[in-house]
Amino acid sequence: MYAFWQSVVALFVAVDFFGIFPIFLAFTHDLEVSTRLRVARQSVLTATGVGLLFLLTGRLVLDFLGVTVPDFQVAGGILLVVLSISDLLQSEKSRRRPSGPLGVVPLGIPLIAGPAVITTLIVLRDLYGIPPVLLAFLANLALLYLLLAISDKLYRWIGTGGSLALSKIMILLLSAFGVMFIREGITAFLNM
Repeated sequence: MYAFWQSVVALFVAVDFFGIFPIFLAFTHDLEVSTRLRVARQSVLTATGVGLLFLLTGRLVLDFLGVTVPDFQVAGGILLVVLSISDLLQSEKSRRRPSGPLGVVPLGIPLIAGPAVITTLIVLRDLYGIPPVLLAFLANLALLYLLLAISDKLYRWIGTGGSLALSKIMILLLSAFGVMFIREGITAFLNM
């Protein structure tokens, strides 16, 4: 039981609920509820698939590909910075949704199943084994889905103006997360 609760807490921090929710709201506040729920499902399912892949085969995949966790951090950070700059520079009228599924990139990967979650899963697996870490990961994702599923109610509470302001602030924070991932990846690489 100790391993499960330790894993729940570590993954709760790694998933970063309070960072994901406003970004999800910024990307989806103007979508219909059914579409928003589809994006939430898609993002959580994508994160689940990626998380399971790294939980079950993490070290093998990384070693086989010659990719390090710092490589993931830098690549994910660059992706976040590019997406946020693009969003900040476009006007509301000219802004388009990403051509691919929004729930896959950037929400599922790298925001939910990003470097922090992947690294945490690999480390926790080494510490506690697969069963408690798997259960803790799935519990965190279920909680995240519930939060994303009620985002329309929270949107009604903050209103259009509040949502627009929150959207711009969150897109700026998304860029900051990207820079942080890049910095942490480079720092980890230099300390290897």
